[in-house]
Amino acid sequence: MNATAPAHGKHGTLEYLTTRKDELVGWARKFSIFPYPFVTACCAMEFMAVSSTPYDTDRFGAALPRFSPRQSDLLMVVGTVTHKQAPILRRVYEQMCEPKWVIAFGVCATSGGFYQNYAAVAGIDRIVPVDVYIPGCPPRPEMVIDGIMKLQDKIARQHHPLVGRESVT
Repeated sequence: MNATAPAHGKHGTLEYLTTRKDELVGWARKFSIFPYPFVTACCAMEFMAVSSTPYDTDRFGAALPRFSPRQSDLLMVVGTVTHKQAPILRRVYEQMCEPKWVIAFGVCATSGGFYQNYAAVAGIDRIVPVDVYIPGCPPRPEMVIDGIMKLQDKIARQHHPLVGRESVT
């Protein structure tokens, strides 16, 4: 058999099923996001507005905020983070189960905002890895919904291992 020939038989079927499994799990995960709001500043009002009836994040599968990091998979950092809060934010991120994602909500979480001083962290990406940035001071609810939709696209495109590939031979 030629080494460059397409895979048929048992291994070709396995690759097809694995690909279809990734699509199915990605679809399920993107509509079952459980956010943990790490709210520190004035963007909290916009965060509450996004959860209200006119914007209804429930239709995106992100309606039920969890107030325990062990029950959530999306960390939404809303507002300014100071250097004193940075270790707390890092600990919350580390307590979350895999897979986990992070959204920087507002210009203060994204880049430190207009607080160019010694106390504010100039962007939470110095503390935790960020998947989606939502700019604005404060960001409009439509921008937040757009950010959630971008995160859903990213989740759907990811590889979703349920069983390690090394164990399937």
